[in-house]
Amino acid sequence: MILFHSGDLNVRRLEIEDAPLLVRWLSDPAVLEYYEGRDRPHDQTLVQARFYKDEEDGVNRGIVQFKDRPIGYIQYYPVGREEKEEYGYADYTGRIYGMDQFIGEPQMWNRGIGSLLVGEMVKYLLEAEQADLIVMDPQCRNHRALRVYEKNGFVRGKLLPEHEWHEGEWRDCWLISYNSKS
Repeated sequence: MILFHSGDLNVRRLEIEDAPLLVRWLSDPAVLEYYEGRDRPHDQTLVQARFYKDEEDGVNRGIVQFKDRPIGYIQYYPVGREEKEEYGYADYTGRIYGMDQFIGEPQMWNRGIGSLLVGEMVKYLLEAEQADLIVMDPQCRNHRALRVYEKNGFVRGKLLPEHEWHEGEWRDCWLISYNSKS
């Protein structure tokens, strides 16, 4: 099932047949440098546990396609109470969604596809899910991703020190947000 389509880009729901793609992408050191960590290559068992086991977790998972070729992964979800508190939104009454994504084919990096993907996903969340606020927490060192997010209207908010365990150490992250009222 297609979630959205824009020119050569579309996002469809993750299917069980996509597991080998996730295994391939999440065992590539170039991808793992930014997503999950090079010390955590994924095999079939780990992919099944992380992406297919808990279908009631509220996470909507998708495959990114460019010119009908699968090139990456995206997920979005309503932000839960604990995350709202951690991010400073405990009293926020609007709908807050989080999203995460990666382009799993490094040869497709630096072509504007990530920026197109983020922009179209923002539109989808605002329209289809009625999101009021969209948040992400990229690592501070991921300058390329931060540029993409800021280009698409996300604003750096709160520094989250030692927020994510990545490659054997705690990494600082930025809480970034896109406000539908902006």
